[in-house]
Formats: sequence, structure tokens, C-alpha cells
Amino acid sequence: MIKVSIIGSSGYAGIELFEILRKHKEVEIINLISKTYQGKKIGELYPKYRDINLEFTWKDYKEVAKESDVVFTATPHKVAMEFAKELYNEGTVLIDLSADFRFEDYKVFEKWYKVEHKSKELLDKTVYGLPELYKEEIKRSDLIGNPGCYPTASILGLAPLLKHHLIDEESIVIDAKSGTTGAGKKLSEKLHFPERNENFSPYSPILHRHIPEIEKELSKICGKNDIKITFTPHLVPMDRGILVSIYAKLIKNISQKEIDEIYKEFYKDAYFVRIIEEGLPDTKAVSYTNFCDIALRVDERTGRILVFSAIDNLIKGASGQAVQNMNIRFGLPEETSLL
Repeated sequence: MIKVSIIGSSGYAGIELFEILRKHKEVEIINLISKTYQGKKIGELYPKYRDINLEFTWKDYKEVAKESDVVFTATPHKVAMEFAKELYNEGTVLIDLSADFRFEDYKVFEKWYKVEHKSKELLDKTVYGLPELYKEEIKRSDLIGNPGCYPTASILGLAPLLKHHLIDEESIVIDAKSGTTGAGKKLSEKLHFPERNENFSPYSPILHRHIPEIEKELSKICGKNDIKITFTPHLVPMDRGILVSIYAKLIKNISQKEIDEIYKEFYKDAYFVRIIEEGLPDTKAVSYTNFCDIALRVDERTGRILVFSAIDNLIKGASGQAVQNMNIRFGLPEETSLL
């Protein structure tokens, strides 16, 4: 059995991890770490688990690492880097769901997150945990930086186009929409029900912190430096789900059939990517799943291509992908406990 601890287990991503892992036949959950709710039973915070005799605890990180084969850190950005060395140095596998270990270059992280990185020496050991692109690296890594939700949908949507050099990289526009759980559990005025209900609004245009994450991965895929994108996220009055609509200028003549075949070939070994040829993706079709649904439309009139990509932000965009990474790292079928 794989002994698992979850640090930050009381938040939205943390409790999704618990829900997936408690059904995992190869996993034993040994620690639910939460400083805020230590001593409380999980059923007190989430009544659906009233019959489960587990409580949130608070322990020394080294002790957690020694007890665990894998530790998930489902903490806010800038938190995991404070104690990651204590976990990593004890030999446990660390899968971080925040942005702290998504960048090899600490200067990029510090520029966009406005804080000094406290575990710079670990960044050359991290692997970006997008299984569809880095499965072999994930198999060998003890430090996995789980991708962000918007980046997951956006990168998977664009990767085949950039790999085959089919678009003008400077023309990429990503119009993204997310449910409110993407903002986390912490209260803020903009997330109050009267503010969000019957409301649909953009936020953080131009300077959203997922921009550098998307740009660095797109640059790697096409082998060029410093790809720049236009990215605007929106909050939609729903609990969960992400839909990104991507627009780019084609630089080669290509038919609808050809582009569909390119995507199907690119993702032929990607269990959780579905290429939709009839109809278009929607968030309800991927809700509570680890799937990413992608559809393409060639606009011959304008010479552009439209890409639509949908995921559940808490599953494929966070906790499900983290478990997918764990499965790969421990030699299990990647879909284990995710169907």
C-alpha cells in the first residue's frame, strides 16, 4: 500500500484529493494535515464523511515525510516552498498542487508571485506534472509541480498546433472561463453569492499569474523562446469547470479532417484527452471527471483556427491530475481511482 499524507487537506483541492484517494485500492491515507482544523473530525467540516473516523491533525513535517511514501501539498501559493525541503530531504515523493514548483527559473516565479522563492535549490529537481507531455520524466521524479487549471486546459489545447508549427505563435488569444472554486476556499468579497450569482465578469487581464506558466510550456513545445500570449480569464456563476476558447492564425493550409487526425495521433496514448469531432466541449460533460475534452474548428474564411478545451478545474485541473501523477510515479495504471 502507498502511504499518503495530504497537507492542506481541508480546502477544495485537498478534500477532492481525499475523495479520490479514499477509493484508491493501492492507497492508505495516514495523515490529513490542517493547522486551522486540527483536532476536528473530517465529518464535522464535510458532513458527507460523518461515518469516517479520521480527523485533521498537525504534525512536524519531517515526521509526516518519514511516515509517508507520497505527500500532497494542497496549500495556497507561496506556502509549500517554506517546508518542501523538510519533506523532500526525507526521501518522500512530493506532489505540490500550488505554483511553487512549476517553474525551473525562480526569477520568473518571483516576478509574477511577488515573493522570494524559499526553496530555489529544489527547482532543478522538479518535473512539470502534465502527464500528456512529461510521463517519462514523472516516472523518475520525487518532486512534481502539478500544473494550474487554466494552463492544463490551455496547453493541452495548443500543444499539437505548436508541435507541428501550424500557427503564428504571436497570434494566440486565450479566452478562459472558470467556476468559482478555482479561487479557493478563502473568503473574498467578489466570491460572495450576491456578487457572483447571475454575474459573469473578466478578471486579472494582462497580468494573470498563469500567463508565464502557459508561455514557458508553449515555448518548450515549439522550440522557441519567449512566446507571448493574450490571456483573459472570466468568473462564471457556477461551482466548477473550465472552458477555454483559443484563437490563432494558421500559417499552413489545413482541412478540418487533417487537423482532427493530427490531434488524435498526438493524444493517441493520452487516456484522459478526448478529441471531440461531432459537437463541442462543455463543462458539464467533464464535471467530476479527469478528462479534458478538446474540439477544433478551421475557419477558412479568416484563416484562423479555433480550439475549445474543457476540464473540471478541481479534478483534471488539480486533484485528479495529482493522483494521475502519483499513479504514474508508482507504476500504476494512470486511470486508477479516476474513473
